[in-house]
Amino acid sequence: MVPDLRALEKVDRALIVTARGGECDFVSRFFAPGYGISEDPVTGSAHCILTPYWAERLGRAELHARQLSARGGQLWCEDCGDRTRIGGRAVLFLEGRITLDRP
Repeated sequence: MVPDLRALEKVDRALIVTARGGECDFVSRFFAPGYGISEDPVTGSAHCILTPYWAERLGRAELHARQLSARGGQLWCEDCGDRTRIGGRAVLFLEGRITLDRP
């Protein structure tokens, strides 16, 4: 797939493309150039949507996924009904604390 990122900039939402995988259960790519993200390398939130979709089609809850961006990544996903569990390798790039003041 070769996306037209200039055309996608006109879309006011993110776009997830997915297909059945060959060496894994499913593959995907995630684009949101209108939000400043040409292509996200590995998108956990997208897999929260994709996992139930593919679990239903493939008839099982535990799935192996690959995001096919230039950097790419593998994810092990589990459809837990109202939640999706996602595992894989990650690099910590930011750590912080947020405090909310309540009136």
